[in-house]
Amino acid sequence: MTVLFTILTLSLLGIFAAVVLYFVAQKFKVEEDPRIDEVEKMLPGANCGGCGFAGCRGLADALVSKDDISALFCPVGGASTMEGIATYLGKVAPKKEPTVATVRCGGVCSKRPRTNEYNGTKSCVIAASFYVGESACAYGCLGYGDCVEACAFDAIKVNPETGIAEVDPDKCTACGACVKACPKKIIELRKKWPKNRAVYVACASKDKGAVTMKACKAGCIGCGKCAKVCAFGAITIENGLAYIDSQKCKLCRKCVNECPTGAIVLKGMDPLPKEPKVAPAKPAEPKAEVKNESVNA
Repeated sequence: MTVLFTILTLSLLGIFAAVVLYFVAQKFKVEEDPRIDEVEKMLPGANCGGCGFAGCRGLADALVSKDDISALFCPVGGASTMEGIATYLGKVAPKKEPTVATVRCGGVCSKRPRTNEYNGTKSCVIAASFYVGESACAYGCLGYGDCVEACAFDAIKVNPETGIAEVDPDKCTACGACVKACPKKIIELRKKWPKNRAVYVACASKDKGAVTMKACKAGCIGCGKCAKVCAFGAITIENGLAYIDSQKCKLCRKCVNECPTGAIVLKGMDPLPKEPKVAPAKPAEPKAEVKNESVNA
């Protein structure tokens, strides 16, 4: 009898609590704009976080609630998706050039000799917290695939032959997940050119030239030759490292031929033909003076 009474009492308390919660919820209920559901349907539903929100629902809420949506953008949906949403909401669509993830490391196995071996957990974050890597370069790709796991679009893989992460530009949505996942900070979002063309410095080493060359034969030594031939001011040298601004670069390719280590990567285009080196002309020797002697017969 006691057990039955206890069960009955708890059931009544549960029903009473449910009724109270229902009325409290109704009293403090916040009416949500129905347009949020429609905008969320227009978004790709990737929930990748590339827009700066935890998911597409958060971006949809911001797009509906804010009058100025110029700072909001869905990298997966791109310009066409944003234009459709802006038209539906009667707002001005944000303008943004397409970008693509780029791995700034050219230290393949043949260029970056291994000096030690790591036997710990195959994670870039864990490995980076313990040591610089399997080579003397402290700035290169570790190759354990944290970026691969972070990518929801299967757009990045670690090449088993080179040990370096490579991005498939056709699959990349520029969500930025791989950028955040890389502890070495060598992945960045750069301007996406037509036909996947690209020119960039595949090196992030801030060591001095001699140290860089000892660790990796494909590293940037900060010589500045590339900056001198750039007519658009797209190349800067800082901390002994060259950097090409993708917004200023015109893909003229002159810098590629000037780089003595091959640290500047060219994709989707053929390199410019190298001009033949012409030896400086030797100064003409002065002609010997010929004296005309008159002979008296």
